[in-house]
Amino acid sequence: MRGVAYTVFQGTKPEAMDVEVLGVLTNANGPKGDVILIRLTGTKVEYTGVVAGMSGSPVYLNGKLAGAVAFRIGEFSKEAIAGVTPIAEMLEISALDRNPSAPIEATSAAHLPSKTAGPGIAKTPSQDSAKSDFTNYLKPIETPLVFNGFSEGTVQRFASQFSAAGIVPVMGAGSVSDAKQPEPLEPGSAVSAILVRGDMNIAATCTVTYMDAQHLLACGHPLMQFGMVDLPMTKATVLATLASPLNAFKIVNATETVGSFVQDRHNGILGEFGKKADMIPVTLTIRGESADKQFHYEVLNNARLSPLAMMATVFNALHGVNEYGEETTYRMSGRISVDGYPDLTMHNMFAAADGGQPGAMLAAISLGDRFSRIFDNPYTVPAIHGVQLDFDIVRERRWARLESARTDITEARPGDEIAIEAMLRPYRGEGVVQHIPIHIPTSTSKGPLRILVSDGDTLDHFRRGSSLLGRKLDLAATIAFLNKEHVNNRVYVSLLEADPEAMIADKVMPTLPLSIMNVMDGMRGTQDMLVSSESSVNEAATGPLDYVVAGAQVLTINIK
Repeated sequence: MRGVAYTVFQGTKPEAMDVEVLGVLTNANGPKGDVILIRLTGTKVEYTGVVAGMSGSPVYLNGKLAGAVAFRIGEFSKEAIAGVTPIAEMLEISALDRNPSAPIEATSAAHLPSKTAGPGIAKTPSQDSAKSDFTNYLKPIETPLVFNGFSEGTVQRFASQFSAAGIVPVMGAGSVSDAKQPEPLEPGSAVSAILVRGDMNIAATCTVTYMDAQHLLACGHPLMQFGMVDLPMTKATVLATLASPLNAFKIVNATETVGSFVQDRHNGILGEFGKKADMIPVTLTIRGESADKQFHYEVLNNARLSPLAMMATVFNALHGVNEYGEETTYRMSGRISVDGYPDLTMHNMFAAADGGQPGAMLAAISLGDRFSRIFDNPYTVPAIHGVQLDFDIVRERRWARLESARTDITEARPGDEIAIEAMLRPYRGEGVVQHIPIHIPTSTSKGPLRILVSDGDTLDHFRRGSSLLGRKLDLAATIAFLNKEHVNNRVYVSLLEADPEAMIADKVMPTLPLSIMNVMDGMRGTQDMLVSSESSVNEAATGPLDYVVAGAQVLTINIK
């Protein structure tokens, strides 16, 4: 059979390519997932070959829509031979979307070979390890996921994490704007899905396969196979199609928004016209010595990619100012606003430790961890409606090690106040002595009393224990727990008694009698309960210091 296919090589108008059907590959795209094998001919396609961004190009046989160009065959091919996803399998996506009772579950493709890629060969760790075990000649055509407004250093640092999520970042192959594009979308037009937009942008572009009044289908294969998604859908202009035997691709500018992509499935993506995507607005202010800079952007609302997108954009913003350096220290304050819950507040200080990550990366990791914890609860889908971040930059490494701690007494009584002396050794500086008074509660038992002198991270790790990493708190408890975490620019003193302590969700019950512990022991299987062997009976701290503090020591005194 012979037919015609359409795609945009330059500008916005789809151009025709002649199609010759070579046959059908049965079960080539999974069980009962057939692929139509075609040869594309024509002046332009014979020159460029099958290019990244061509995914979704509609194929018509006998005047009827047969499917979407979605697969390339082999490497360094001398002919434009491609695989076509049948349109019947793509229309199943539309049926899923219109049936609210359908059991739709969003799934991650992190353990699968990369679904979304840019020019070049996409790899994940699993692919590298299995490279010698098999060769796959039929692969989804790459959909360039273009990073615009990102430094090369940022992309290098986060490339492996994006690859693990099914994305290979591409730089210099397009941009995103809100420019008006009067030309209407039609089958064969370029269309873009936006993951981040504003002062920084991440966008993927493929080709429209089918349209009706409310919806369009595109790509013919997944972007990341996340199932239900909510991504802005925009028109796009192809600036040029770069021919290359290894990595031919389209250079694309995404333009005005026309709706949202709502499904990302095995056989394509589904967009809905007129729908506004629910993105997370971010305002980031950086106060340096020369001038203040403010960044405004939005990131997608997705449990797997939102934390990673936040990390990459925050590091990129900090990396892109003149004050950035390996020695730079950052004071961060901010909040994450979740609809129906108290704000998650953040106040911390970040500086590079010896041989460690730079302060900007530590700040990004801290923020990403909080996003992950908010999303990673099995009870509530978080509606994050804003992120506000402020960074003050200090162009030197403000980091200090807790060198020693001591007290001038060996015995005390309940109700006494004792003083702890902590010696801090700043990076390339003279030692600094801090005196921290702390009250011994009148209820303290006789016998040895341990005194933990530490930084905030060590104290948090002691309080939550390693077993908390496997706990799944509800959203309210997660936010409350994160708001109680200690900052890292103070020295903390904690009094530890040898009585068990129980933590249920974010609530702490110290020094429980054994009789109560025996009753509560049966609750472990039904409650989010964590039991530690020691109780923190009192806590004191220095005021805010001009250093990131690291280190811990334990003292012991006897209570008479």
